[in-house]
Amino acid sequence: MSSPSMAKHKPTTIYQCDSRVHQTLKTVKDHLHQLCAGHANRLVKVETTDGDVFEGHILHCDRGILYLGLSNEGYDRAFFPGPFFPSPYFNNVLPLVLFNLLAISLI
Repeated sequence: MSSPSMAKHKPTTIYQCDSRVHQTLKTVKDHLHQLCAGHANRLVKVETTDGDVFEGHILHCDRGILYLGLSNEGYDRAFFPGPFFPSPYFNNVLPLVLFNLLAISLI
């Protein structure tokens, strides 16, 4: 339910992506998606633009996200559901945004 004052207020845009930048980003995303899909289940080293480095297997790539399967050994950054800590034998899946990737290398 909205108040009468909300109905009259027009949103103010504070950022709008330039159409050329948008097209370049879409092209890069499509290219990375094809590369990752073509190397599914391969062991890779991934470096992010922030300098983080991860090793794991490419599990899946969808909608700009690379899903990297990590072993627990030596890694403490990953996402897992529930309030419990996974067993040491459980593989975690790390979702990485394709636009934040600096390099992907086959190992």
